[in-house]
Amino acid sequence: MKSVSVHIVTFNSKDDIETCIESIRQQTYPNIQIIVVDNASTDGTRDCLRRYSGIKCLYNSENIGFAPAHNQAISHSQSDYMLVLNPDVVLEQHYVERLVHVMEQHPSIGSCTGKLLLRDQPEYIDSTGLTMGRDRRARDRGANEAENQWSDSGYVFGVSGAAALYSRAMIQDISFGNEFFDASFFAYKEDVDVAWRAQLFGWDAWYEATAVGHHARGWKPKARRNQPLFIRQHSYINRYRMMFKNDNLKEMLPSVLRIVSIDLAMFGYAVVREPQLLKVWRSFIGDYRKLKQQRTWIQSRKKRKVRFY
Repeated sequence: MKSVSVHIVTFNSKDDIETCIESIRQQTYPNIQIIVVDNASTDGTRDCLRRYSGIKCLYNSENIGFAPAHNQAISHSQSDYMLVLNPDVVLEQHYVERLVHVMEQHPSIGSCTGKLLLRDQPEYIDSTGLTMGRDRRARDRGANEAENQWSDSGYVFGVSGAAALYSRAMIQDISFGNEFFDASFFAYKEDVDVAWRAQLFGWDAWYEATAVGHHARGWKPKARRNQPLFIRQHSYINRYRMMFKNDNLKEMLPSVLRIVSIDLAMFGYAVVREPQLLKVWRSFIGDYRKLKQQRTWIQSRKKRKVRFY
């Protein structure tokens, strides 16, 4: 039986972590290891974790971010499959079993997700996978639609990092050095970046409708103003990091008007409403050498074109 490790990154997650861990322990799939990376929580999360036996906990002295912490967890795992799981997600008991079954039947599937419902409003969908528009904006498919929609399983562009199962084979194939998730992303859109890279390298992503999880999403787009500035900055600049690495001019040309209109609107909004967002371009420039190396590596290894919608 193939092994699965569940990777959870916590940061002041005391209110969620216990129910998350209990849902993992109630899984019908028997061969599961749990790895938790705590990013310097101060709310009692670590006290909660110390009450559990059989869990591998890594305690960081500072908040290194979602993407670097998950890379840290991956480096401590020898499992065949790795489930990246947010601490605010509760899984129904067959979640892992059903995803592993699909991936074992189809080795070309490198990532898999189930139907994620909003935990506080389970009659509505949180995500059934990721789509990528011609405007290069990623969206959670089915978000805020009725939970009885999207009842058919099938291929998707990618999977939400809230509850994503990845195969070790794919992780090893698409990692740049020791980075599966781009560490410069810190948080937000790192799952989209992985999905895009995986598509280019010939890996498929699958949505399994019979596997269900419940996600207490920490913020909604309408609550943008409530997000810390550095989170808004990462959400903004990570779009351009992704495009620089994964896209190319030939494939952009058919949709250039859509792309430019989105970017002009975002730039105009930043200038008028949030000029501090634009300071994050300094980090892009500072990382240019690494970004160029990543782009060269990705473009030289890509096996297929990505289909945008």
